[in-house]
Amino acid sequence: MAVNPWGERLAPSLDDFEALAREALAGLPEPFKTLAADVTCSVAEWAEDDVLEGFGMESPYELMGLFQGIGLTEDGAVPQTGQMPNTVTLYRRAILDFWAENDTDTLGEIITHVLVHEIGHHFGFSDDDLDAIDNASD
Repeated sequence: MAVNPWGERLAPSLDDFEALAREALAGLPEPFKTLAADVTCSVAEWAEDDVLEGFGMESPYELMGLFQGIGLTEDGAVPQTGQMPNTVTLYRRAILDFWAENDTDTLGEIITHVLVHEIGHHFGFSDDDLDAIDNASD
């Protein structure tokens, strides 16, 4: 009898997600890689309640990533004294839920997609802009 390999696997940890995000950042093509070099990336289990409320979301499963900072098109190219670095946060549980319901993309592809979407905000793109780019590429 064959052993099912999923029977002994654990869900990817926060560290696993961070490693996948680092790989995605390292794989960005130039000049995007250089322009996003100062963007920090972190992983959390869930979006905080105040973040969800700010977007009018009721469920933490609705938000897979968040860009915080000042985009390059909003005078973010030259940091001001005391300005925090631009940050992308990936939300592990929401991404895992999306991955579990999606049978066409690997976890690495989904993490890369969410990360690139959030970095798009660093470059000044709105959600509508990014959705139009996604739809054009499909």
